[in-house]
Amino acid sequence: MHHEQHLQRMNEKYVAASLAGDVDWYRMHLADEFVCIESDASMLDKNAFLRLTARGCSDLEEYKLVDVDVKFYGDVALVRALGSWTKKTGMRGISRYIDVYVRSDDEWKVVSAQITRAPIARAGNDHESG
Repeated sequence: MHHEQHLQRMNEKYVAASLAGDVDWYRMHLADEFVCIESDASMLDKNAFLRLTARGCSDLEEYKLVDVDVKFYGDVALVRALGSWTKKTGMRGISRYIDVYVRSDDEWKVVSAQITRAPIARAGNDHESG
């Protein structure tokens, strides 16, 4: 499988693992040095991220990928994406994220993730984020 297709697929599985609280998937695909920077600027290392995932703390009911871009820089790849989400409360919004993957021995691992979320303005407001 071509590297870009492989990372596109990994990105989809990353999102699915988040919604499902799939700690085993993350344990296998996150580098030991993994760091996640959340929308609120908090930072989680791999162990903290796995603990949070195990608690099923995702507040999202649904997450749909809208646009995904994969760029390669030797054995490093950036996956930049736009997605639309719906919280369990029904609130909707968009997010942009960038994940950094590193290839070692032909295996890709996520070393960094940074997420920015924004709610979509409700009907009747002056504008809608998009």
